[in-house]
Amino acid sequence: MLTHHRKPVSLSWISTDLPLRSQIETAATLYQKDKQQFHFILQEPDLLDYQSESHGDRVPIVPPCHPPRLLWLEVSPARAVMTMQGNSKFSYRHLWQKGMYGLSRYYLQGQSESLPNQIRLRNFTRDLTLVGYPLPEFLRLEYELWSEKLRLGNYVLLLKIHH
Repeated sequence: MLTHHRKPVSLSWISTDLPLRSQIETAATLYQKDKQQFHFILQEPDLLDYQSESHGDRVPIVPPCHPPRLLWLEVSPARAVMTMQGNSKFSYRHLWQKGMYGLSRYYLQGQSESLPNQIRLRNFTRDLTLVGYPLPEFLRLEYELWSEKLRLGNYVLLLKIHH
């Protein structure tokens, strides 16, 4: 039986050796597929930019309309898959399995025929921790990203589900 819940979540992605960081606060629909298997569907909120007015106040600038970016995350205690879709120019799919190498694919839609439309990288999952029962409360992924024999950094993905 498929059950679902709407929950507020925090999703952050951090590089531990590069100055890269991203965090979103949004709502997710949580589908329980099996006893320990879950799917999360998140819509990334619009990013706001700010401009300073002459008297020092910062006023949000409304971003141009674009299709929403959907993040689909499949998680279990041993494996996670994250797919971003809905943006016409860029999408990706990551497969992580604890203690194993997985694939990270980035899909680019460009104007030029000479540009590749897919970039394939490998990732090595050092740790995958899923906490919470019967519904997950926290997911932590630690992984290395590789291109051939060149390590592109260490990363941590955190998903906090607020019940």
